[in-house]
Amino acid sequence: MIYCGKHLITGDGKTHLTDAAVVVSKEGKIQDVGAKNEVLDKYPEDEVKDYGDVTLLPGLCDMHVHFGYYYSQPDQYKFDDYMIAYYAQEQAKIALSLGITTVRDLSSPHNLCKQLRLAGEKGYVKVPRIIHSDAGICMTGGHGHDDGIEEADGEWEIRKEIRKQLRDGADWVKILTSNRTSIPEFTQEELNAAVDESHRVGVKCAVHAGLQPALQMSIDAGFDTIEHGTFLTYEQVKQMAENGQAWVPTMTAYTVLYEFCKEKLEAGYDSGDRIAVKAIKDMAFFEPAYNAYKDNFKKFYDTGVTVCTGSDMVLYEAPPLPINREMELMVEYGITPLQAIETATSNPAKVLGMENIMGQLKAGLEADMIVVKGNVAGDIKAVNDLVDVYMSGELVYASPEK
Repeated sequence: MIYCGKHLITGDGKTHLTDAAVVVSKEGKIQDVGAKNEVLDKYPEDEVKDYGDVTLLPGLCDMHVHFGYYYSQPDQYKFDDYMIAYYAQEQAKIALSLGITTVRDLSSPHNLCKQLRLAGEKGYVKVPRIIHSDAGICMTGGHGHDDGIEEADGEWEIRKEIRKQLRDGADWVKILTSNRTSIPEFTQEELNAAVDESHRVGVKCAVHAGLQPALQMSIDAGFDTIEHGTFLTYEQVKQMAENGQAWVPTMTAYTVLYEFCKEKLEAGYDSGDRIAVKAIKDMAFFEPAYNAYKDNFKKFYDTGVTVCTGSDMVLYEAPPLPINREMELMVEYGITPLQAIETATSNPAKVLGMENIMGQLKAGLEADMIVVKGNVAGDIKAVNDLVDVYMSGELVYASPEK
């Protein structure tokens, strides 16, 4: 099958082809990519689908999701295991409707993502490609302890919990070591043990860290990805680039929370609204966080550190899985649309160790491809105008408005 479009973005951060085509084999692999006329001449017997004035680009990857995070639901007391599974399935469905064909879930209830992925493999439901950490790990009473995160203290408790999660099917390890204060939660020795145990068995690890000194401690420990990194310094980002550590800034989550709090303060809010009250209380954190990302993103990006999109959106009624907004912010803060697309395609593939499977429109890879109206290379907001979504050559979502 040959798919044609006026624009094509390969996902490598620099390549934008016009009047281009992608050849997909019956096995769902990309067979060829190139100029439309050349491809049509080369494969005269293949069926052709010409989308016209669209952009063809790789399926997107959200590197920080929580498919099973139901804790912000106003009726969370109704969520038993069955309801949580239905909720997670709905998040997976939404992901595909946004062009997200791969996710890394960084903490959901135990076994949820493993079973959701299995349900997808069996054909019971349509889900993106799921890489997951199972539940995250915090210290006793640490960040997330009341949101399903596993608590562990001391080097050997942490190692044991990591071993249990890997035994039960986790692909990554997730550690949480800072919240809204400057007091780090895990000690340096505990962080070092978490990284050592993960790497010892060939598994990568992510860390939730936003404040100093937890950020420096996490960089020194050697985590593969720093999640949030809200108040990183330029020197620390340079160190991450030199170490090969990736940054998943999740700017949209903090931007939405800042805008939410600002709106509530300006309009007034119901003191009985538990979520609003909590957000207002944290305004002292969200406003400087918002400004830190806005002021520093471009110069941090220019260090050469690997940047990946991640949404981490768990606020009730907030836009779900908004990596489209994350890419818009990146462009607003100074990088090009092609570079922003790279943070959602080939960069995640490299960090996940899956660059030979997905992440680009490139011969030999899985045919994960989205089709959007317009020219994404000229306007990143075009990613919002989705037409079709393919995973391994299979149409998994079609816009009802196309």
